Amino acid sequence: MGGRLVVDLARARVLVAGLGVSGRAALAALRTLDPPPDVVTYDERAGDADHDDVPDLAGFDLVVASPGLAPGGVLLRAAREAGVEVWSEVELAWRLRVDRAAGDGPAPWLVLTGTNGKTTTVGMLAAILAAAGLRTEAVGNVGTPVVAAATDPALDVLAVELSSFQLHATSSMAPRAAAVLNLAPDHLDWHGSMEAYGAAKARIYAGVERACVYPVGDEVVERMVREAEVQEGARAVGVGTGTPRAGEIGIVEGLVVDRAFHASDDDPARQGAAEELATLDDLAHLAGPDGRLARHVVLDALAAAALARAQGVPARAVGAGLRAYRPGAHRSELVAVVDGVSWVDDSKATNAHAAAAALAGLAPGSVVWVAGGLAKGARFDELVASRADRLRAVVLIGVDTEPWDDALRRHAPAIPVVRVDPTDTGTVMARAVDSARRLAPAGATVLLAPACASMDQFRSYAHRGEEFVAAVRALDPSGDRGADGSGR
Repeated sequence: MGGRLVVDLARARVLVAGLGVSGRAALAALRTLDPPPDVVTYDERAGDADHDDVPDLAGFDLVVASPGLAPGGVLLRAAREAGVEVWSEVELAWRLRVDRAAGDGPAPWLVLTGTNGKTTTVGMLAAILAAAGLRTEAVGNVGTPVVAAATDPALDVLAVELSSFQLHATSSMAPRAAAVLNLAPDHLDWHGSMEAYGAAKARIYAGVERACVYPVGDEVVERMVREAEVQEGARAVGVGTGTPRAGEIGIVEGLVVDRAFHASDDDPARQGAAEELATLDDLAHLAGPDGRLARHVVLDALAAAALARAQGVPARAVGAGLRAYRPGAHRSELVAVVDGVSWVDDSKATNAHAAAAALAGLAPGSVVWVAGGLAKGARFDELVASRADRLRAVVLIGVDTEPWDDALRRHAPAIPVVRVDPTDTGTVMARAVDSARRLAPAGATVLLAPACASMDQFRSYAHRGEEFVAAVRALDPSGDRGADGSGR
Protein backbone atom coordinates (compact mmCIF):
# COMPACT_ATOMS: atom_id res chain seq x y z
CA MET A 1 0.00 0.00 0.00
CA GLY A 2 1.04 3.63 -0.46
CA GLY A 3 3.55 3.06 -3.26
CA ARG A 4 1.82 4.96 -6.08
CA LEU A 5 0.82 8.61 -6.00
CA VAL A 6 -2.80 9.30 -6.76
CA VAL A 7 -1.78 12.89 -7.49
CA ASP A 8 1.32 13.70 -9.53
CA LEU A 9 2.76 16.37 -7.25
CA ALA A 10 5.20 17.62 -9.87
CA ARG A 11 2.25 18.73 -11.98
CA ALA A 12 -0.25 19.46 -9.24
CA ARG A 13 -1.86 22.62 -7.95
CA VAL A 14 -2.03 22.13 -4.18
CA LEU A 15 -3.92 24.06 -1.52
CA VAL A 16 -2.34 23.88 1.93
CA ALA A 17 -5.27 24.67 4.23
CA GLY A 18 -4.32 25.79 7.73
CA LEU A 19 -0.92 27.28 8.58
CA GLY A 20 -0.41 25.84 12.02
CA VAL A 21 2.64 23.75 12.87
CA SER A 22 1.70 20.81 10.64
CA GLY A 23 0.50 23.03 7.79
CA ARG A 24 3.74 24.99 7.68
CA ALA A 25 5.75 21.76 7.79
CA ALA A 26 3.71 20.43 4.85
CA LEU A 27 4.27 23.68 2.95
CA ALA A 28 8.03 23.50 3.54
CA ALA A 29 8.18 19.87 2.40
CA LEU A 30 6.23 20.59 -0.79
CA ARG A 31 8.48 23.54 -1.65
CA THR A 32 11.61 21.39 -1.41
CA LEU A 33 10.38 18.97 -4.09
CA ASP A 34 12.14 19.08 -7.46
CA PRO A 35 10.25 20.28 -9.33
CA PRO A 36 7.98 21.90 -6.71
CA PRO A 37 4.21 21.85 -7.24
CA ASP A 38 2.16 25.01 -7.55
CA VAL A 39 1.27 25.61 -3.88
CA VAL A 40 -1.36 28.06 -2.59
CA THR A 41 -2.15 28.62 1.10
CA TYR A 42 -5.38 29.30 2.98
CA ASP A 43 -5.81 30.31 6.63
CA GLU A 44 -8.42 32.73 7.91
CA ARG A 45 -6.14 33.88 10.75
CA ALA A 46 -2.58 33.74 9.39
CA GLY A 47 -1.50 37.06 7.96
CA ASP A 48 0.91 35.49 5.46
CA ALA A 49 -1.63 33.13 3.84
CA ASP A 50 -2.55 33.63 0.18
CA HIS A 51 -6.26 33.45 1.08
CA ASP A 52 -8.15 34.25 4.27
CA ASP A 53 -11.46 33.13 2.74
CA VAL A 54 -12.13 29.70 1.24
CA PRO A 55 -10.86 29.93 -2.35
CA ASP A 56 -12.57 28.58 -5.45
CA LEU A 57 -11.26 25.02 -5.72
CA ALA A 58 -11.68 24.81 -9.48
CA GLY A 59 -8.28 23.95 -10.92
CA PHE A 60 -6.86 22.47 -7.71
CA ASP A 61 -5.71 18.84 -7.67
CA LEU A 62 -5.14 18.37 -3.95
CA VAL A 63 -5.94 19.88 -0.56
CA VAL A 64 -3.52 19.21 2.30
CA ALA A 65 -5.78 19.92 5.27
CA SER A 66 -4.99 20.94 8.82
CA PRO A 67 -6.28 18.46 11.43
CA GLY A 68 -8.33 21.32 12.85
CA LEU A 69 -10.57 21.49 9.76
CA ALA A 70 -13.68 19.41 10.43
CA PRO A 71 -15.12 17.20 7.66
CA GLY A 72 -18.39 19.12 7.76
CA GLY A 73 -16.73 22.51 7.40
CA VAL A 74 -17.02 24.76 4.37
CA LEU A 75 -13.63 23.98 2.85
CA LEU A 76 -13.75 20.19 2.99
CA ARG A 77 -17.37 20.12 1.82
CA ALA A 78 -16.30 22.24 -1.14
CA ALA A 79 -13.42 19.85 -1.86
CA ARG A 80 -15.76 16.85 -1.89
CA GLU A 81 -18.22 18.63 -4.16
CA ALA A 82 -15.41 19.62 -6.55
CA GLY A 83 -13.91 16.12 -6.56
CA VAL A 84 -10.59 17.39 -5.17
CA GLU A 85 -8.58 14.84 -3.22
CA VAL A 86 -7.89 15.67 0.46
CA TRP A 87 -4.79 14.51 2.32
CA SER A 88 -3.76 14.99 5.91
CA GLU A 89 -0.21 16.11 6.66
CA VAL A 90 0.35 12.49 7.75
CA GLU A 91 -0.76 11.21 4.34
CA LEU A 92 1.61 13.67 2.66
CA ALA A 93 4.40 12.50 4.97
CA TRP A 94 3.85 8.86 4.01
CA ARG A 95 3.94 9.77 0.31
CA LEU A 96 7.16 11.84 0.69
CA ARG A 97 9.21 9.42 2.84
CA VAL A 98 12.92 9.34 2.01
CA ASP A 99 15.37 6.46 2.30
CA ARG A 100 17.46 6.23 5.44
CA ALA A 101 21.07 7.39 5.21
CA ALA A 102 22.12 3.93 6.38
CA GLY A 103 20.16 2.36 3.50
CA ASP A 104 17.40 -0.25 3.52
CA GLY A 105 14.58 2.06 2.51
CA PRO A 106 12.55 4.60 4.47
CA ALA A 107 12.35 4.51 8.26
CA PRO A 108 9.48 2.27 9.44
CA TRP A 109 6.64 3.81 11.42
CA LEU A 110 5.37 2.55 14.77
CA VAL A 111 2.04 4.30 15.22
CA LEU A 112 -0.51 4.63 17.98
CA THR A 113 -3.76 6.36 18.77
CA GLY A 114 -6.44 6.31 21.45
CA THR A 115 -8.71 8.64 23.33
CA ASN A 116 -6.19 8.90 26.18
CA GLY A 117 -2.60 7.93 26.93
CA LYS A 118 -1.20 8.66 23.47
CA THR A 119 1.52 11.09 24.50
CA THR A 120 2.66 8.99 27.46
CA THR A 121 2.85 5.88 25.29
CA VAL A 122 4.69 7.50 22.39
CA GLY A 123 7.19 8.97 24.86
CA MET A 124 7.76 5.55 26.40
CA LEU A 125 8.10 4.04 22.92
CA ALA A 126 10.71 6.60 21.85
CA ALA A 127 12.64 6.01 25.08
CA ILE A 128 12.69 2.23 24.49
CA LEU A 129 13.82 2.64 20.88
CA ALA A 130 16.59 5.02 21.97
CA ALA A 131 17.69 2.53 24.65
CA ALA A 132 18.08 0.00 21.84
CA GLY A 133 20.50 2.36 20.10
CA LEU A 134 18.10 3.45 17.37
CA ARG A 135 17.94 7.02 16.11
CA THR A 136 14.32 7.97 16.63
CA GLU A 137 11.93 10.76 17.50
CA ALA A 138 8.42 10.97 18.96
CA VAL A 139 6.44 12.80 16.28
CA GLY A 140 2.95 13.65 15.08
CA ASN A 141 0.27 14.84 17.44
CA VAL A 142 2.93 15.10 20.14
CA GLY A 143 4.96 17.90 18.56
CA THR A 144 7.32 17.47 15.61
CA PRO A 145 5.26 17.19 12.41
CA VAL A 146 5.38 13.74 10.82
CA VAL A 147 6.35 15.16 7.42
CA ALA A 148 9.49 16.73 8.89
CA ALA A 149 10.58 13.40 10.39
CA ALA A 150 9.60 11.30 7.36
CA THR A 151 11.87 13.41 5.16
CA ASP A 152 14.84 13.19 7.57
CA PRO A 153 17.22 10.44 6.36
CA ALA A 154 19.06 10.37 9.72
CA LEU A 155 16.23 8.64 11.60
CA ASP A 156 16.08 4.83 11.89
CA VAL A 157 12.45 4.50 13.02
CA LEU A 158 9.58 6.87 13.86
CA ALA A 159 7.42 6.73 17.00
CA VAL A 160 4.20 8.32 15.74
CA GLU A 161 1.27 9.60 17.81
CA LEU A 162 -1.84 10.19 15.71
CA SER A 163 -5.14 11.84 16.58
CA SER A 164 -8.49 10.94 15.07
CA PHE A 165 -8.34 14.26 13.19
CA GLN A 166 -5.07 13.26 11.53
CA LEU A 167 -6.27 9.75 10.71
CA HIS A 168 -9.51 10.93 9.11
CA ALA A 169 -7.78 11.96 5.86
CA THR A 170 -5.00 9.35 5.93
CA SER A 171 -5.49 6.40 3.57
CA SER A 172 -2.24 4.87 2.30
CA MET A 173 -0.09 4.62 5.44
CA ALA A 174 1.17 1.08 6.05
CA PRO A 175 3.02 1.07 9.38
CA ARG A 176 5.26 -1.62 10.75
CA ALA A 177 3.05 -1.88 13.83
CA ALA A 178 0.04 0.00 15.20
CA ALA A 179 -1.91 0.28 18.44
CA VAL A 180 -5.25 1.65 19.56
CA LEU A 181 -4.93 2.21 23.31
CA ASN A 182 -8.60 2.78 24.17
CA LEU A 183 -11.75 4.37 22.82
CA ALA A 184 -14.18 6.60 24.70
CA PRO A 185 -16.55 9.37 23.54
CA ASP A 186 -14.54 12.46 22.55
CA HIS A 187 -14.42 14.97 19.70
CA LEU A 188 -17.94 14.00 18.67
CA ASP A 189 -18.61 17.63 17.73
CA TRP A 190 -15.86 17.26 15.08
CA HIS A 191 -16.66 13.74 13.82
CA GLY A 192 -20.42 13.91 14.14
CA SER A 193 -20.92 10.53 15.83
CA MET A 194 -19.18 7.89 17.91
CA GLU A 195 -19.25 5.58 14.89
CA ALA A 196 -17.35 8.10 12.76
CA TYR A 197 -14.87 8.74 15.57
CA GLY A 198 -14.21 5.01 15.95
CA ALA A 199 -13.88 4.56 12.18
CA ALA A 200 -11.20 7.26 12.08
CA LYS A 201 -9.26 5.56 14.87
CA ALA A 202 -9.56 2.15 13.17
CA ARG A 203 -7.74 3.48 10.09
CA ILE A 204 -4.49 3.10 12.00
CA TYR A 205 -4.54 -0.69 11.55
CA ALA A 206 -4.92 -0.63 7.76
CA GLY A 207 -1.90 -2.02 5.95
CA VAL A 208 -0.01 -3.03 9.11
CA GLU A 209 3.09 -5.08 8.34
CA ARG A 210 3.88 -6.94 11.58
CA ALA A 211 1.62 -6.31 14.57
CA CYS A 212 -1.76 -4.86 15.50
CA VAL A 213 -1.56 -4.14 19.23
CA TYR A 214 -4.78 -3.96 21.26
CA PRO A 215 -5.86 -3.95 24.94
CA VAL A 216 -7.01 -7.41 26.04
CA GLY A 217 -10.71 -7.45 26.83
CA ASP A 218 -11.59 -4.33 24.85
CA GLU A 219 -14.17 -5.74 22.47
CA VAL A 220 -14.45 -2.57 20.38
CA VAL A 221 -10.72 -2.39 19.65
CA GLU A 222 -10.48 -6.15 19.15
CA ARG A 223 -13.16 -5.83 16.47
CA MET A 224 -11.11 -3.11 14.77
CA VAL A 225 -8.18 -5.54 14.60
CA ARG A 226 -10.31 -8.38 13.24
CA GLU A 227 -11.76 -6.18 10.52
CA ALA A 228 -8.49 -4.51 9.47
CA GLU A 229 -6.98 -5.25 6.09
CA VAL A 230 -3.36 -5.94 6.99
CA GLN A 231 -0.33 -7.34 5.20
CA GLU A 232 0.18 -11.08 5.08
CA GLY A 233 1.87 -12.31 8.23
CA ALA A 234 0.73 -9.46 10.47
CA ARG A 235 -0.38 -10.70 13.89
CA ALA A 236 -2.72 -9.49 16.61
CA VAL A 237 -0.88 -8.82 19.88
CA GLY A 238 -2.87 -8.27 23.06
CA VAL A 239 -1.58 -6.35 26.08
CA GLY A 240 -3.07 -6.56 29.55
CA THR A 241 -2.21 -6.43 33.23
CA GLY A 242 -2.99 -10.12 33.79
CA THR A 243 -1.00 -13.24 32.99
CA PRO A 244 -0.41 -13.24 29.22
CA ARG A 245 -1.70 -15.95 26.97
CA ALA A 246 0.15 -16.99 23.82
CA GLY A 247 0.48 -13.96 21.53
CA GLU A 248 0.19 -11.42 24.40
CA ILE A 249 2.35 -9.25 26.64
CA GLY A 250 1.29 -9.04 30.28
CA ILE A 251 2.29 -9.11 33.94
CA VAL A 252 3.41 -12.08 36.03
CA GLU A 253 4.35 -11.41 39.67
CA GLY A 254 5.55 -7.89 38.94
CA LEU A 255 7.37 -8.83 35.74
CA VAL A 256 6.53 -7.62 32.23
CA VAL A 257 6.44 -10.85 30.23
CA ASP A 258 6.45 -11.27 26.45
CA ARG A 259 4.64 -14.24 24.88
CA ALA A 260 4.30 -12.63 21.46
CA PHE A 261 7.78 -11.78 20.18
CA HIS A 262 9.87 -14.06 22.44
CA ALA A 263 10.58 -16.74 19.81
CA SER A 264 10.38 -17.28 16.08
CA ASP A 265 7.11 -18.58 14.67
CA ASP A 266 8.69 -21.91 13.71
CA ASP A 267 10.25 -22.54 17.15
CA PRO A 268 8.61 -25.77 18.48
CA ALA A 269 9.02 -24.50 22.07
CA ARG A 270 7.30 -21.20 21.33
CA GLN A 271 3.92 -21.99 22.92
CA GLY A 272 5.41 -22.87 26.30
CA ALA A 273 8.05 -20.15 26.47
CA ALA A 274 8.17 -16.47 27.46
CA GLU A 275 10.71 -13.67 27.90
CA GLU A 276 11.05 -11.12 30.68
CA LEU A 277 11.15 -7.54 29.38
CA ALA A 278 11.00 -5.34 32.48
CA THR A 279 9.60 -5.10 35.99
CA LEU A 280 6.96 -2.86 37.50
CA ASP A 281 9.78 -1.31 39.52
CA ASP A 282 10.99 0.18 36.21
CA LEU A 283 7.83 2.33 36.37
CA ALA A 284 8.11 3.27 40.05
CA HIS A 285 8.97 6.90 39.21
CA LEU A 286 5.53 7.21 37.58
CA ALA A 287 3.58 6.22 40.71
CA GLY A 288 1.08 8.62 42.25
CA PRO A 289 1.67 10.65 45.41
CA ASP A 290 0.55 7.72 47.53
CA GLY A 291 3.00 5.36 45.80
CA ARG A 292 0.31 3.56 43.78
CA LEU A 293 1.05 2.79 40.14
CA ALA A 294 -2.07 3.49 38.09
CA ARG A 295 -3.31 0.70 35.84
CA HIS A 296 -3.47 2.98 32.79
CA VAL A 297 0.25 3.79 33.19
CA VAL A 298 1.06 0.07 33.13
CA LEU A 299 -1.12 -0.46 30.05
CA ASP A 300 0.61 2.43 28.27
CA ALA A 301 3.98 0.83 29.04
CA LEU A 302 2.83 -2.56 27.75
CA ALA A 303 1.61 -1.02 24.47
CA ALA A 304 4.92 0.81 24.04
CA ALA A 305 6.81 -2.41 24.71
CA ALA A 306 4.72 -4.34 22.15
CA LEU A 307 5.28 -1.74 19.43
CA ALA A 308 9.01 -1.67 20.13
CA ARG A 309 9.24 -5.46 20.09
CA ALA A 310 7.51 -5.49 16.70
CA GLN A 311 10.48 -3.45 15.52
CA GLY A 312 12.81 -6.12 16.93
CA VAL A 313 14.33 -4.31 19.91
CA PRO A 314 16.06 -6.57 22.45
CA ALA A 315 14.32 -7.35 25.74
CA ARG A 316 16.88 -5.40 27.80
CA ALA A 317 15.96 -2.15 25.99
CA VAL A 318 12.38 -2.24 27.27
CA GLY A 319 13.23 -1.92 30.96
CA ALA A 320 16.01 0.55 30.25
CA GLY A 321 13.70 2.72 28.17
CA LEU A 322 10.90 2.67 30.74
CA ARG A 323 13.32 3.70 33.49
CA ALA A 324 14.59 6.57 31.32
CA TYR A 325 11.15 7.87 30.36
CA ARG A 326 9.92 11.08 31.99
CA PRO A 327 6.37 12.35 31.39
CA GLY A 328 5.62 15.78 29.99
CA ALA A 329 4.11 18.59 32.00
CA HIS A 330 0.44 18.54 33.10
CA ARG A 331 0.16 14.74 33.03
CA SER A 332 -0.41 13.50 36.60
CA GLU A 333 2.48 15.69 37.71
CA LEU A 334 3.12 16.04 41.44
CA VAL A 335 3.52 19.80 41.83
CA ALA A 336 4.16 20.04 45.57
CA VAL A 337 3.33 18.67 49.00
CA VAL A 338 2.17 21.49 51.27
CA ASP A 339 1.17 20.83 54.90
CA GLY A 340 0.85 17.13 54.11
CA VAL A 341 -1.45 17.68 51.10
CA SER A 342 -0.30 16.44 47.67
CA TRP A 343 -1.14 18.72 44.73
CA VAL A 344 -1.31 16.95 41.36
CA ASP A 345 -1.60 18.63 37.94
CA ASP A 346 -3.37 16.49 35.33
CA SER A 347 -4.70 19.37 33.23
CA LYS A 348 -4.18 17.12 30.18
CA ALA A 349 -7.20 15.11 31.39
CA THR A 350 -9.55 16.93 29.01
CA ASN A 351 -12.27 14.27 28.86
CA ALA A 352 -14.13 11.97 31.23
CA HIS A 353 -12.12 8.88 30.31
CA ALA A 354 -8.82 10.55 31.21
CA ALA A 355 -10.20 12.01 34.45
CA ALA A 356 -11.55 8.60 35.47
CA ALA A 357 -8.10 7.07 34.98
CA ALA A 358 -6.48 9.81 37.07
CA LEU A 359 -8.97 9.35 39.91
CA ALA A 360 -8.67 5.55 39.80
CA GLY A 361 -5.01 5.77 40.76
CA LEU A 362 -5.76 7.47 44.11
CA ALA A 363 -7.06 6.08 47.39
CA PRO A 364 -10.79 6.07 48.21
CA GLY A 365 -12.02 9.16 50.04
CA SER A 366 -8.73 11.01 49.55
CA VAL A 367 -9.33 13.40 46.64
CA VAL A 368 -10.34 17.03 46.47
CA TRP A 369 -11.11 17.15 42.78
CA VAL A 370 -10.75 20.34 40.73
CA ALA A 371 -12.92 19.75 37.67
CA GLY A 372 -14.91 21.50 34.98
CA GLY A 373 -14.44 23.73 31.97
CA LEU A 374 -15.87 23.57 28.46
CA ALA A 375 -17.96 20.39 28.31
CA LYS A 376 -18.60 20.39 24.53
CA GLY A 377 -21.89 18.59 25.08
CA ALA A 378 -20.44 15.85 27.29
CA ARG A 379 -22.27 14.41 30.30
CA PHE A 380 -20.49 13.22 33.44
CA ASP A 381 -22.90 10.73 35.04
CA GLU A 382 -20.78 7.65 34.35
CA LEU A 383 -17.59 9.41 35.46
CA VAL A 384 -19.03 10.62 38.77
CA ALA A 385 -20.86 7.37 39.49
CA SER A 386 -17.76 5.27 38.90
CA ARG A 387 -15.36 7.46 40.87
CA ALA A 388 -17.52 8.92 43.66
CA ASP A 389 -15.78 6.61 46.16
CA ARG A 390 -12.49 8.46 45.54
CA LEU A 391 -13.91 11.89 46.39
CA ARG A 392 -13.63 13.94 49.55
CA ALA A 393 -14.82 17.19 47.92
CA VAL A 394 -15.18 18.83 44.51
CA VAL A 395 -14.17 22.30 43.35
CA LEU A 396 -15.88 23.21 40.07
CA ILE A 397 -14.45 25.70 37.59
CA GLY A 398 -15.62 26.60 34.10
CA VAL A 399 -18.72 27.91 32.39
CA ASP A 400 -20.57 24.62 31.77
CA THR A 401 -21.99 23.93 35.22
CA GLU A 402 -25.28 22.15 34.41
CA PRO A 403 -23.87 18.72 33.47
CA TRP A 404 -21.71 18.73 36.60
CA ASP A 405 -24.51 19.86 38.89
CA ASP A 406 -26.74 17.10 37.53
CA ALA A 407 -24.14 14.32 37.79
CA LEU A 408 -22.95 15.27 41.28
CA ARG A 409 -26.49 15.68 42.62
CA ARG A 410 -27.52 12.25 41.35
CA HIS A 411 -24.38 10.21 41.99
CA ALA A 412 -22.44 11.94 44.79
CA PRO A 413 -25.03 13.89 46.82
CA ALA A 414 -23.06 13.69 50.07
CA ILE A 415 -19.85 15.13 48.59
CA PRO A 416 -19.23 18.84 49.36
CA VAL A 417 -19.09 20.98 46.21
CA VAL A 418 -17.64 24.48 45.86
CA ARG A 419 -18.38 26.40 42.65
CA VAL A 420 -15.84 29.02 41.59
CA ASP A 421 -17.49 32.08 40.05
CA PRO A 422 -16.38 32.01 36.39
CA THR A 423 -16.77 35.72 35.72
CA ASP A 424 -13.22 36.77 36.69
CA THR A 425 -11.21 34.52 34.40
CA GLY A 426 -7.85 35.93 35.46
CA THR A 427 -8.15 34.71 39.06
CA VAL A 428 -10.21 31.58 38.59
CA MET A 429 -7.40 29.11 39.31
CA ALA A 430 -6.10 31.01 42.33
CA ARG A 431 -9.60 30.97 43.79
CA ALA A 432 -10.01 27.27 42.97
CA VAL A 433 -6.73 26.42 44.69
CA ASP A 434 -7.70 28.49 47.75
CA SER A 435 -11.03 26.64 47.96
CA ALA A 436 -9.31 23.25 47.58
CA ARG A 437 -6.81 24.13 50.32
CA ARG A 438 -9.66 24.76 52.74
CA LEU A 439 -11.21 21.37 51.92
CA ALA A 440 -8.05 19.21 51.99
CA PRO A 441 -6.67 17.88 55.30
CA ALA A 442 -3.19 16.39 55.66
CA GLY A 443 -2.96 13.14 53.72
CA ALA A 444 -5.40 14.24 51.03
CA THR A 445 -4.62 14.82 47.34
CA VAL A 446 -5.86 17.84 45.40
CA LEU A 447 -6.19 16.67 41.80
CA LEU A 448 -6.66 18.96 38.81
CA ALA A 449 -8.25 16.57 36.29
CA PRO A 450 -10.93 18.73 34.65
CA ALA A 451 -12.57 16.21 32.26
CA CYS A 452 -13.27 19.25 30.05
CA ALA A 453 -11.61 21.42 27.47
CA SER A 454 -9.94 24.59 28.68
CA MET A 455 -10.84 27.23 26.11
CA ASP A 456 -13.66 28.78 28.12
CA GLN A 457 -11.21 30.35 30.59
CA PHE A 458 -7.68 29.48 29.43
CA ARG A 459 -5.68 29.50 26.20
CA SER A 460 -5.02 25.75 26.39
CA TYR A 461 -4.80 22.83 28.79
CA ALA A 462 -1.14 23.79 29.28
CA HIS A 463 -2.07 27.35 30.28
CA ARG A 464 -4.65 25.93 32.70
CA GLY A 465 -2.01 23.66 34.24
CA GLU A 466 0.52 26.48 34.48
CA GLU A 467 -2.00 28.63 36.36
CA PHE A 468 -2.67 25.73 38.75
CA VAL A 469 1.05 25.17 39.37
CA ALA A 470 1.64 28.88 40.00
CA ALA A 471 -1.27 29.08 42.44
CA VAL A 472 -0.13 25.97 44.33
CA ARG A 473 3.44 27.17 44.66
CA ALA A 474 2.19 30.52 45.92
CA LEU A 475 0.67 28.68 48.91
CA ASP A 476 4.12 27.83 50.26
CA PRO A 477 7.13 28.71 48.06
CA SER A 478 9.37 26.57 50.29
CA GLY A 479 7.03 23.57 50.25
CA ASP A 480 8.17 20.08 49.28
CA ARG A 481 8.50 19.26 45.60
CA GLY A 482 8.93 15.98 43.76
CA ALA A 483 12.18 14.08 43.98
CA ASP A 484 13.84 16.21 41.29
CA GLY A 485 12.70 19.47 42.84
CA SER A 486 10.13 20.24 40.20
CA GLY A 487 7.53 17.47 40.44
CA ARG A 488 7.43 14.10 38.70
